[in-house]
Amino acid sequence: MRTALFRSMAVLLAAGGAALLPAAAVAAPTPSPGATPVNRAGTSFLSATPITAGQPVRVDASIGDHLYWSFPATAGQVHEINATVTFPKGRSGASTWTVDVFDGLRRRQACTAGAQTPTVDAKASNVVLGCTLREVRPWAEPWSADPLPGTYVIRLSVIDLPEPDLGAPIDVDLLVGAIADRGASADDGELAAPLVPNTKAGTVLNAVPPVDAEADDEGDSLTGWLPDLGSRWLWTGIGGALAAVAGVFGFAVTRRPRRR
Repeated sequence: MRTALFRSMAVLLAAGGAALLPAAAVAAPTPSPGATPVNRAGTSFLSATPITAGQPVRVDASIGDHLYWSFPATAGQVHEINATVTFPKGRSGASTWTVDVFDGLRRRQACTAGAQTPTVDAKASNVVLGCTLREVRPWAEPWSADPLPGTYVIRLSVIDLPEPDLGAPIDVDLLVGAIADRGASADDGELAAPLVPNTKAGTVLNAVPPVDAEADDEGDSLTGWLPDLGSRWLWTGIGGALAAVAGVFGFAVTRRPRRR
Protein backbone atom coordinates (compact mmCIF):
# COMPACT_ATOMS: atom_id res chain seq x y z
CA MET A 1 0.00 0.00 0.00
CA ARG A 2 2.80 2.41 0.89
CA THR A 3 4.76 1.43 -2.21
CA ALA A 4 1.79 2.25 -4.46
CA LEU A 5 1.27 5.57 -2.67
CA PHE A 6 4.93 6.51 -3.06
CA ARG A 7 4.84 5.61 -6.74
CA SER A 8 1.74 7.79 -7.28
CA MET A 9 3.39 10.73 -5.52
CA ALA A 10 6.53 10.30 -7.61
CA VAL A 11 4.50 10.31 -10.82
CA LEU A 12 2.63 13.46 -9.76
CA LEU A 13 5.87 15.25 -8.82
CA ALA A 14 7.45 14.30 -12.12
CA ALA A 15 4.44 15.57 -14.06
CA GLY A 16 4.42 18.82 -12.11
CA GLY A 17 8.12 19.32 -12.72
CA ALA A 18 7.68 18.70 -16.43
CA ALA A 19 4.86 21.24 -16.51
CA LEU A 20 6.99 23.84 -14.75
CA LEU A 21 10.00 23.42 -17.03
CA PRO A 22 8.60 25.44 -19.99
CA ALA A 23 7.59 28.28 -17.67
CA ALA A 24 11.05 28.37 -16.09
CA ALA A 25 12.71 28.25 -19.50
CA VAL A 26 10.86 31.37 -20.64
CA ALA A 27 13.19 34.36 -20.48
CA ALA A 28 12.58 38.08 -20.77
CA PRO A 29 12.73 39.46 -24.32
CA THR A 30 15.99 40.93 -25.56
CA PRO A 31 16.68 43.10 -28.61
CA SER A 32 17.46 41.19 -31.77
CA PRO A 33 21.09 41.50 -32.97
CA GLY A 34 21.33 44.09 -35.71
CA ALA A 35 17.73 45.30 -35.31
CA THR A 36 17.15 48.89 -36.42
CA PRO A 37 15.94 51.04 -33.50
CA VAL A 38 12.67 52.94 -33.90
CA ASN A 39 12.54 56.57 -32.77
CA ARG A 40 8.94 57.52 -33.47
CA ALA A 41 5.41 56.60 -32.41
CA GLY A 42 1.93 57.08 -33.79
CA THR A 43 -0.81 59.16 -32.20
CA SER A 44 -3.83 56.95 -33.07
CA PHE A 45 -4.79 53.46 -34.22
CA LEU A 46 -4.54 54.49 -37.87
CA SER A 47 -1.09 56.05 -37.50
CA ALA A 48 0.48 53.39 -35.23
CA THR A 49 4.18 52.91 -36.00
CA PRO A 50 4.90 49.34 -37.19
CA ILE A 51 7.58 47.43 -35.31
CA THR A 52 8.66 43.79 -35.04
CA ALA A 53 9.52 41.51 -32.14
CA GLY A 54 13.01 42.26 -30.87
CA GLN A 55 13.13 45.76 -32.40
CA PRO A 56 13.98 48.34 -29.72
CA VAL A 57 11.99 51.58 -29.51
CA ARG A 58 13.16 54.83 -27.96
CA VAL A 59 11.18 58.04 -28.44
CA ASP A 60 10.97 61.50 -26.93
CA ALA A 61 7.44 62.48 -25.94
CA SER A 62 5.47 64.59 -23.49
CA ILE A 63 3.38 63.60 -20.49
CA GLY A 64 -0.19 63.29 -21.69
CA ASP A 65 0.62 61.96 -25.17
CA HIS A 66 -0.98 58.71 -26.38
CA LEU A 67 1.70 56.65 -28.12
CA TYR A 68 0.81 53.82 -30.53
CA TRP A 69 2.85 50.99 -32.07
CA SER A 70 1.77 47.90 -34.02
CA PHE A 71 3.39 44.49 -34.44
CA PRO A 72 2.42 41.24 -36.21
CA ALA A 73 1.67 37.98 -34.40
CA THR A 74 1.14 34.43 -35.65
CA ALA A 75 -0.50 31.37 -34.12
CA GLY A 76 1.41 29.77 -31.25
CA GLN A 77 3.37 32.89 -30.24
CA VAL A 78 3.40 34.43 -26.76
CA HIS A 79 4.48 38.09 -26.68
CA GLU A 80 5.76 40.15 -23.80
CA ILE A 81 5.82 43.95 -23.84
CA ASN A 82 8.22 45.91 -21.66
CA ALA A 83 8.18 49.71 -21.46
CA THR A 84 10.14 52.19 -19.35
CA VAL A 85 9.15 55.85 -19.02
CA THR A 86 11.81 58.21 -17.67
CA PHE A 87 10.59 61.41 -16.00
CA PRO A 88 12.15 64.81 -15.51
CA LYS A 89 12.95 66.09 -12.04
CA GLY A 90 10.54 68.23 -10.08
CA ARG A 91 7.17 66.61 -10.79
CA SER A 92 4.14 67.78 -8.81
CA GLY A 93 2.75 64.44 -7.62
CA ALA A 94 2.05 60.78 -8.25
CA SER A 95 0.97 59.51 -11.66
CA THR A 96 -0.59 56.33 -13.02
CA TRP A 97 0.45 54.87 -16.37
CA THR A 98 -1.00 52.09 -18.49
CA VAL A 99 -0.07 49.96 -21.47
CA ASP A 100 -2.98 48.50 -23.46
CA VAL A 101 -2.89 45.98 -26.30
CA PHE A 102 -5.58 45.62 -28.97
CA ASP A 103 -6.01 43.10 -31.76
CA GLY A 104 -6.97 43.74 -35.38
CA LEU A 105 -10.62 44.22 -34.37
CA ARG A 106 -9.61 46.74 -31.67
CA ARG A 107 -10.56 44.31 -28.92
CA ARG A 108 -8.58 44.95 -25.76
CA GLN A 109 -6.47 41.91 -24.87
CA ALA A 110 -5.90 40.78 -21.30
CA CYS A 111 -2.43 40.56 -19.75
CA THR A 112 -1.44 37.42 -17.88
CA ALA A 113 1.56 39.00 -16.16
CA GLY A 114 3.37 42.30 -15.80
CA ALA A 115 2.70 45.71 -14.25
CA GLN A 116 0.08 46.92 -16.71
CA THR A 117 -1.13 49.95 -14.69
CA PRO A 118 1.55 51.01 -12.19
CA THR A 119 1.45 54.14 -10.02
CA VAL A 120 4.61 56.02 -9.05
CA ASP A 121 5.14 58.90 -6.65
CA ALA A 122 6.59 62.29 -7.45
CA LYS A 123 10.13 61.29 -6.40
CA ALA A 124 10.38 58.36 -8.83
CA SER A 125 12.69 58.89 -11.81
CA ASN A 126 10.98 56.31 -14.01
CA VAL A 127 8.19 53.77 -14.20
CA VAL A 128 8.36 50.26 -15.66
CA LEU A 129 5.33 48.74 -17.38
CA GLY A 130 4.85 45.22 -18.66
CA CYS A 131 2.25 43.00 -20.29
CA THR A 132 2.47 39.33 -21.21
CA LEU A 133 -0.21 38.35 -23.70
CA ARG A 134 -1.92 35.00 -23.99
CA GLU A 135 -0.87 32.50 -26.62
CA VAL A 136 -2.19 33.40 -30.06
CA ARG A 137 -4.77 30.87 -31.22
CA PRO A 138 -5.25 29.78 -34.84
CA TRP A 139 -9.01 30.30 -34.53
CA ALA A 140 -11.72 31.20 -32.00
CA GLU A 141 -15.45 31.63 -31.71
CA PRO A 142 -16.81 35.00 -32.95
CA TRP A 143 -18.16 35.90 -29.50
CA SER A 144 -14.86 35.30 -27.70
CA ALA A 145 -11.99 37.74 -27.25
CA ASP A 146 -9.21 35.16 -27.67
CA PRO A 147 -6.05 36.48 -29.35
CA LEU A 148 -5.96 35.61 -33.04
CA PRO A 149 -3.25 35.96 -35.71
CA GLY A 150 -2.91 39.43 -37.16
CA THR A 151 -1.71 42.92 -36.26
CA TYR A 152 -1.72 44.03 -32.63
CA VAL A 153 -1.65 47.66 -31.50
CA ILE A 154 0.10 48.90 -28.33
CA ARG A 155 -1.04 52.09 -26.61
CA LEU A 156 1.04 53.72 -23.89
CA SER A 157 -0.53 56.60 -21.98
CA VAL A 158 -0.97 58.22 -18.57
CA ILE A 159 -4.41 57.99 -17.01
CA ASP A 160 -3.99 59.96 -13.79
CA LEU A 161 -1.59 62.77 -12.91
CA PRO A 162 -1.52 66.34 -11.54
CA GLU A 163 -2.47 68.91 -14.13
CA PRO A 164 0.78 70.96 -13.75
CA ASP A 165 2.77 67.93 -14.99
CA LEU A 166 1.02 67.83 -18.38
CA GLY A 167 3.39 68.51 -21.25
CA ALA A 168 6.61 67.72 -19.38
CA PRO A 169 9.20 65.90 -21.53
CA ILE A 170 9.72 62.15 -21.09
CA ASP A 171 11.83 59.37 -22.64
CA VAL A 172 10.09 56.12 -23.55
CA ASP A 173 11.89 52.81 -24.12
CA LEU A 174 9.78 49.91 -25.39
CA LEU A 175 10.51 46.37 -26.51
CA VAL A 176 8.21 43.63 -27.78
CA GLY A 177 9.51 40.09 -27.63
CA ALA A 178 8.21 36.68 -28.65
CA ILE A 179 9.07 34.73 -25.50
CA ALA A 180 7.51 31.51 -26.83
CA ASP A 181 6.64 30.14 -30.25
CA ARG A 182 4.86 26.79 -30.15
CA GLY A 183 3.81 26.92 -33.80
CA ALA A 184 0.38 26.07 -35.14
CA SER A 185 -1.32 23.67 -32.74
CA ALA A 186 -3.64 20.83 -33.71
CA ASP A 187 -6.76 22.92 -33.18
CA ASP A 188 -10.19 22.43 -34.68
CA GLY A 189 -9.91 25.25 -37.19
CA GLU A 190 -7.80 27.96 -38.75
CA LEU A 191 -8.44 31.65 -39.32
CA ALA A 192 -9.07 32.40 -42.99
CA ALA A 193 -7.10 35.67 -42.93
CA PRO A 194 -5.14 37.58 -40.27
CA LEU A 195 -6.99 40.32 -38.40
CA VAL A 196 -5.46 43.50 -39.81
CA PRO A 197 -6.87 46.98 -39.04
CA ASN A 198 -8.32 48.79 -42.04
CA THR A 199 -6.13 51.88 -42.33
CA LYS A 200 -7.54 52.84 -45.77
CA ALA A 201 -11.24 53.11 -45.09
CA GLY A 202 -11.90 55.59 -47.94
CA THR A 203 -10.72 58.60 -49.88
CA VAL A 204 -11.46 62.29 -49.46
CA LEU A 205 -13.19 63.98 -52.41
CA ASN A 206 -11.73 67.46 -52.85
CA ALA A 207 -13.50 68.27 -56.14
CA VAL A 208 -17.16 69.26 -56.28
CA PRO A 209 -19.20 66.54 -58.06
CA PRO A 210 -20.60 67.73 -61.44
CA VAL A 211 -24.31 68.47 -61.73
CA ASP A 212 -26.29 66.73 -64.46
CA ALA A 213 -27.88 69.36 -66.74
CA GLU A 214 -30.82 67.14 -67.69
CA ALA A 215 -31.63 66.43 -64.05
CA ASP A 216 -31.50 70.17 -63.35
CA ASP A 217 -33.99 70.88 -66.15
CA GLU A 218 -36.36 68.21 -64.90
CA GLY A 219 -36.24 69.72 -61.42
CA ASP A 220 -37.37 73.12 -62.79
CA SER A 221 -40.39 71.68 -64.61
CA LEU A 222 -43.91 71.40 -63.23
CA THR A 223 -43.36 67.79 -62.25
CA GLY A 224 -40.84 68.89 -59.72
CA TRP A 225 -43.59 70.60 -57.71
CA LEU A 226 -45.79 67.49 -57.60
CA PRO A 227 -45.26 64.94 -54.86
CA ASP A 228 -44.32 61.37 -55.66
CA LEU A 229 -47.26 59.00 -55.65
CA GLY A 230 -47.01 56.44 -52.92
CA SER A 231 -49.10 54.40 -50.51
CA ARG A 232 -49.63 57.44 -48.29
CA TRP A 233 -51.16 59.55 -51.07
CA LEU A 234 -53.13 56.57 -52.38
CA TRP A 235 -54.85 55.88 -49.06
CA THR A 236 -55.39 59.59 -48.51
CA GLY A 237 -57.24 59.83 -51.84
CA ILE A 238 -59.34 56.74 -51.12
CA GLY A 239 -60.22 58.12 -47.69
CA GLY A 240 -61.25 61.46 -49.18
CA ALA A 241 -63.50 59.78 -51.76
CA LEU A 242 -65.17 57.62 -49.11
CA ALA A 243 -65.71 60.68 -46.91
CA ALA A 244 -67.38 62.52 -49.81
CA VAL A 245 -69.68 59.57 -50.56
CA ALA A 246 -70.59 59.26 -46.88
CA GLY A 247 -71.39 62.98 -46.73
CA VAL A 248 -73.70 62.83 -49.76
CA PHE A 249 -75.43 59.71 -48.43
CA GLY A 250 -75.94 61.29 -45.01
CA PHE A 251 -77.33 64.46 -46.49
CA ALA A 252 -79.79 62.46 -48.64
CA VAL A 253 -81.01 60.48 -45.63
CA THR A 254 -81.39 63.35 -43.20
CA ARG A 255 -82.76 66.12 -45.44
CA ARG A 256 -86.43 67.04 -45.10
CA PRO A 257 -88.78 66.58 -48.11
CA ARG A 258 -90.05 69.79 -49.71
CA ARG A 259 -93.73 70.66 -49.33
CA ARG A 260 -95.68 71.51 -52.50
